[in-house]
Amino acid sequence: MKVNLQSVNFNADRKLIDFTQRKLDKLDTYFDKIIYADVYFKVQNTSGKENKITEILLSVPGGDLMVKKTCKKFEECVDECVGSLQRQLIKRKKKLSAYA
Repeated sequence: MKVNLQSVNFNADRKLIDFTQRKLDKLDTYFDKIIYADVYFKVQNTSGKENKITEILLSVPGGDLMVKKTCKKFEECVDECVGSLQRQLIKRKKKLSAYA
């Protein structure tokens, strides 16, 4: 799977990029037809502590899956996004296998 990462209003360090890549690679075990993933890291200029936004757009056959989470740390956001995508991919796989 090809992963495209973009960071808005800051520069992402290598550790965050590697962490995200490892987490997204694990999604292949749940659904092997993932084409690519677009990951957007954003920092909001707010007074609250939860100002980190992560959006993941996953391209799979039959339509794209989109997840957006807001947390205190980007790693926490990536964990939540991947968990949500994992559930969506399992549902998608069950639907596809029902038609096969």
